This record gives sequence, C-alpha cells and structure tokens, in this order.
Amino acid sequence: MSVSKNVKNGHSKRGKQLFLLTLPFLVLVFAFSYFPLHGWIYAFYDYKAPLKLFQTDFVGLKWFKLLFANKMQLKQLGQVMQNTFAMSTIGIATSFLPVLFAILLNEIKCTPFKKIVQTLTTIPNFISWVLVYSIAFNLLSNTGLVNTLLQEWGITDSVINFLDSDKHTYLAMWLWGTWKGLGWGAIMYLAAIAGIDQELYEAAKVDGAGRFKLMKYITIPELMPTFFVLLMLSVANFINNGMDQYYVFQNAFNKEHIQVLDLYVYNIGMAGSSLSLATAISMMKSIVSVTLLVFVNFVSKKTRGQSII
Repeated sequence: MSVSKNVKNGHSKRGKQLFLLTLPFLVLVFAFSYFPLHGWIYAFYDYKAPLKLFQTDFVGLKWFKLLFANKMQLKQLGQVMQNTFAMSTIGIATSFLPVLFAILLNEIKCTPFKKIVQTLTTIPNFISWVLVYSIAFNLLSNTGLVNTLLQEWGITDSVINFLDSDKHTYLAMWLWGTWKGLGWGAIMYLAAIAGIDQELYEAAKVDGAGRFKLMKYITIPELMPTFFVLLMLSVANFINNGMDQYYVFQNAFNKEHIQVLDLYVYNIGMAGSSLSLATAISMMKSIVSVTLLVFVNFVSKKTRGQSII
C-alpha cells in the first residue's frame, strides 16, 4: 500500500515539475495568441483612431454585412481569395519538395559537403523578407545585375520588368518562398530519417537492396506519417499565407494578383484606415481556419486512427 502511495506521489511531483517547465510557454501562448482576441470587439464598432472605443458608435454586424452587400468590396474580396487559394494550393502541391530534398541530402556521403549544402540552404530561412527583396531588387530590377548582363551580352535590347510586372506573380512568389524555406523545411524530415531503425537498412542490404530501393521501400514509407501530419496542418492553415513576403514584393503593377488575405487585411486596416472592417475580415478568417483544423483533425482520426490535436 505504501509503495503504491509513493509511486502516486512520485507521479504527482513529476507532473508538477513538468507543468512548471511548460508554464512560461503557456504564458507566452496566452499573451500572443489568446489575449489579442479581445480586439475582435472592434469589429462591432465604427472605430476611428485615435478615439477610445467607448467614444465610437456600436454598429453590430454592419461590417460583416458590408462584405457581402457591397458589390465592389465583394469583387475585390473574391480576387483576394483567388490569390490566397492559388498560393496555398501551389504550396500544398509542392509540399513534397522538403521530403525529397531531405532524402537526397541524407544520401550525400561526404560529410563536409553535406554540412555545407545544409547550411547554405538553411540560412535563407533566417533572412528577413526585407533583405530578400533587397537581393531581388539588386538582381532583377531594371538596373539590376541580370538586366545589365543581358544587355551587355546582346541577349536583349530593352530591360525586362521582372519585379514591375503582373506576369507569373504566383510562380515568382512560390519560387522565392521555396528558396527561403526549403532547407528549413527539410530539417524535420532529416530528424525523422535519423530516427529510422538502422537494422531495417542492414537487413535490406543483406537481401541485395541498392540505394534507390532503400529509399523507395524504407526511407519514404517511414517518412510518410510525418509528411501527412505536416500536410494536414498545411491544409488547416490554407488561408493563412502570411503577409511579410507579399508586402515587400507588392507594387502598383502586381497588386491585383499578389494581394492575399493577410495582406488585404493589413492594407484595409492600416492603409485604408478601416480598422473595424479589417478586424471583421480577420475574425472571419480565424473562424474558417479553426473550422478547417477541426475538419482535418476529424479526417486524420478517421483515416489514420490518430488525432493531430
């Protein structure tokens, strides 16, 4: 009886220690993810900065109705949703690239070269989008390196508007995003590869399996659970493209196709000075995101027998 009680007390003490370890992170999550939700109240007022909230008029669902009542607003929102869906679909369709890159990187046998490749492909993730645009501007602007070389080599007589153009906007944003995040996205898969039981490889080699068969029948199947979990989380964040990348690359020429939902909310709230309308759109976006997450979690439970949340 005393042994059982000691074990129970030990578990209780261990649980308290783990809770105290996670408490700072729970506080940060609450401070940056849950506490700001009180700002949703602005969606029900006709707020004008810098007035205090009680100095403005309560308008109820006015801003939500405006989204669907104003034809011009609805048309613009439709284009924004098209951009958002296009960017997200391209991202999900190419989500296998970090898996492929991790597998190929793992096959490099020269350790120094492998470390150099991994470092060079991971560093861009830590470069801000402002600096990424600076790189793009110096390379691809009308007076940039690429246009200068093309004209000096006689390949073209006039400048090519790489940045000041609305052509291939989706492709350009995907390429910059892939360059910046490919190496970082592969890290989790490299960790998963490191956790694969090496006896599987040894047994397959004894049976005569070569490098490609090891990848096909062992590495890829072992990575699929990790891939599907991350894929489902990507689907749950389908309308959350982020804003930084599109904000720095937007201009008067490509604004129609580069403006995703997050950037649209920012432009309405800050540039358009309609904070209440921006809050209403952001509120609806959050509700849709949570709904998608619940749906994806339900699908995961039914298909894989495991919940992701």
